Order: sequence, then structure tokens, then C-alpha cells
Amino acid sequence: MKAHQETFGEVPNPSNLTRFIQSWVWTGDPRQIAVLYLVVITAIFLIGVLTAAMLRLEMIDGKGLVMTAEIFNRIFTMHGIIMMFLVLLPLIPGVLGSLLVPRMIGSDSFAFPRLQLLSWYCYLAGVLITLATMLRGGVDTTWTVAPPYASQTGSNVVGAALGIVFVAVSLLLMSVNYLASIHGLRQQGMKWTQLPVFVWTQYASSLILLLTAPILLLLMVLLVIERLTGAGLFDPALGGDPLLFKKLFWMFGRPSFYAIVLPAMGIITQVITDGGRRQVFGYRFVVISIFAIVVLGFLSAGSHLLVSAQSIYTSLLFSVSNFLIAVPFCLIIGNWIVSLFRASIRSSAPMVYAYGFVLLLTIGGLSGLTMAAAGANVHLHATVFVVAHFHYILAGGVLMAYLAGLHLWWGQLSGHQYPEGTARVAAIVLFLGLNLTFLPQFIVGMLGLPRRHFTFPVEFELYNIFSAAGLTILAFGYLLPALYFVWSLRFGPEVERAEALA
Repeated sequence: MKAHQETFGEVPNPSNLTRFIQSWVWTGDPRQIAVLYLVVITAIFLIGVLTAAMLRLEMIDGKGLVMTAEIFNRIFTMHGIIMMFLVLLPLIPGVLGSLLVPRMIGSDSFAFPRLQLLSWYCYLAGVLITLATMLRGGVDTTWTVAPPYASQTGSNVVGAALGIVFVAVSLLLMSVNYLASIHGLRQQGMKWTQLPVFVWTQYASSLILLLTAPILLLLMVLLVIERLTGAGLFDPALGGDPLLFKKLFWMFGRPSFYAIVLPAMGIITQVITDGGRRQVFGYRFVVISIFAIVVLGFLSAGSHLLVSAQSIYTSLLFSVSNFLIAVPFCLIIGNWIVSLFRASIRSSAPMVYAYGFVLLLTIGGLSGLTMAAAGANVHLHATVFVVAHFHYILAGGVLMAYLAGLHLWWGQLSGHQYPEGTARVAAIVLFLGLNLTFLPQFIVGMLGLPRRHFTFPVEFELYNIFSAAGLTILAFGYLLPALYFVWSLRFGPEVERAEALA
């Protein structure tokens, strides 16, 4: 298939406008599909940041003066659904995976180009249904859409579940396409041991989602059936079992967490390889560690049920598996450090983002080990300590890695160069904002402040003021790259796309 020749951001001749639109609507070109994902994900991400700002505004004062509890719950739920299902899960596979995986395996397209486009259309349908749900008042079940409350609430659960259904189908289609492409379209003579680490992480992520996305799809369909027909599937008032939903959901949720994190680690490996001007140390150990994380990710699914109705021995096994998963993570981080030891490091913007990622992932991982201890989990499980933990890894680490990759390959995507100095400042601002936002939540979480509450005792007010100030800085750190990336399309110097992949 011929690659699209027009530069991203170029305004077409009006006489060719119809042909230009058709070339995007029916495209099978990986770069164009990456752009489609980039545009929609960026737009929905900005909405997600806006909901976070509304929540943090309410949390400045502990008296619930800005909004009612019902509105807070709806905004809180929509924030979680947007960020988890519409941003983080499709983010790296949709944008950087579409752009890079075919090229990194020596191909000019996917095994099924139109399937990748169909995955975008399914994703877009999920976005539109979710936005329509928000406009109709939203849903107030928390982002997991979990019964029994999801079976009984009067909010628009069916709309939220259908939006998630389309996202699950999109993830499933992408996963099949990545696996088929990596197996079938590798350049002749390219051995498995020659694949870039990013391709390995995308392969592992696709494997996870291929096994877990059908679980999410089935759960949401069953929830819709229960809501529409009154069948007693999860509602205990109808003879259903809400704990069944929770167990099945975390069979998807826990491994999919690593499906989000692993491609981010693949990006950082490529950035470190580029910045250090040398191959990653211990390539085979890195690849083995990636698949160790996959296996242990499935075996630790019950770590979210340590305070649920499971035996103490089962909880012990899940707790141990949660500790074991730290070993391959530490091996990969250790290999990154050794790769940079005595290297001629180029401190470019992607490298600054990579430094931030390593620090944030380390803090988030260590806090995860704290929660892996079954005894500590009982105390911390329903507190804002959990919020700080997964935001350090997802809102901080994964997005830092995504931005590192976007900066590294922006020339490959757009044909233009961003302002290097401004990009370094944005990375530092983002890192500082994230720490100021979520570090205080570790403290108040250990002191027992519950999450998902819109009021709190006055002694926690100062910590929440710091978090609100941090979110302002964090939002600016997210907005700044969007501004100078758009600026670069018009004013940035042109670069050779072949150089951008080097």
C-alpha cells in the first residue's frame, strides 16, 4: 500500500477537498490512522482534565460548597471512565503503535490495514456514546461500573456500558492486528531476537488485551441486559451476585493495567537507546522480564479483592504474586540505568521525559508494594493513598512515556520539529505538577482520608489545597506540548521522516 504523501497539518487544495477527505475516511495507511487516534484522544483527554479540575476545585474546601454529592459522583465517574477506557488503554497502541510497529518490523502497513481503521471507528463510536451519556447527566457508579449500585441507580448506566463495549471491541481488533502483523509481516531475515523492545512490549500488551478485552465486553453486555430486562445477573435483589462481577472485572482490570504500562516501558527503552547512543543492556533479560510481567499480571488479579470475601490463604497467594511482579520491573529499570552508565547522553526533551518516567514509576511501584501487603491493604484500600498510587503510574508515568515517544517521533508523524527548549521546560513543569498534586495524597491516605468523598475533615484541607495548586501546574504541563506541537505544524522547521526513526 502506498504511504500517504501529504504532510500532517497541510491544508489541501479546495478542489481536491473531497478526495482529501476520502483518503482519510477510508485510509489504511498506519501514519494516517495514528493521526486519527491522536486527534480524538487529545480532544477527549482535555475533557478528562477538565473533569479532574472540577473535582479538585470541590476538594479545596471540605464542606461541599461547590457542588452536590450527586454531581460530584457523576463527574468523578465520568473522569475515571474517560481516562481509563478512552485515553490510557488506546493511547500508545492507537497513536505510537500504529505509527511505529509496521516500520519497526520492516513493513509499510499492517497485516489487516482496514481492521486498524475499523478499530478507530469503534473507538470513535465509544467516545461519542460516552459524551452523549455525559450530556444526558452522566453516571454515578465509579469508573468500574460495578454492581450492586450499577444495577439499581437511576443514572445512565446503559449508555456508559455501551460506550465501554465499543472501546473493548476496538482494543480487541487492534490486538489481533498487532499480533498478526508481528508474526506475519516481519522483514525477511529479521529474527525474533532482532525486534525492537517497543515491538515486544506492544506484542505483550496485545496478548493481554486479546485475552482480557472479551471479559470486559461480556461483562458490559450482561450489565446492559440486566438493566434492560431485569434479569438477576449481578443485582442481589434479583438473585444476582455482585461479587461475580467484581472478580471477573479484575480478571480484566489487573492484567490490562500492565497492558497500559508495558508499551510505555517499551517507549522509554527506545528513548534511552536514542539518548544514550547505544543498545539497551541485557536485551534478552528485558524481553524475558516483559513476559514475566504478563504472566504475573494474570496471577495477581485477586490482589484487588484482598478485602473481599476470599480466604486468607488465597489473599496470601495474590499478595506474594504482587510482590514477585516487582522483580522483572526492577530488572528492566536496572538495565536502563546500566545502559546509560558512562554513555554519551544526549539530554533532549524525550530524555527529560524519560527521567521523569523512571522516577514516577519507581515511586508508584514502591507504593504498590505497600498495598500488596495484605495487612496494610486493609487500612489503605479505600483511601486516597490508592488514588495517588495509580495516578503516579498512569497519569504521571504512562503519560510521561507517551509524551517522550511523541517528542522522539514527532518528526516522523508530522514532518516538522518542535521547539526543543520549550519542550524540556514542559517536561519539568509536568513532573513538578504531578508530584505536588499527588504526593500530599499519600500522606492523607495513610492518615485515613477515604477516596470518593466530596467532603473531609478540616485537618486535611491544607493538603488538598496543595493538590489543587499542583493540578493547575500539571494541567499547564499537559497543555504546553499541545500548543507547541500545533505551532510546529505551521512554523516548525521541516525534518526528514527517515531521520526521525533513527
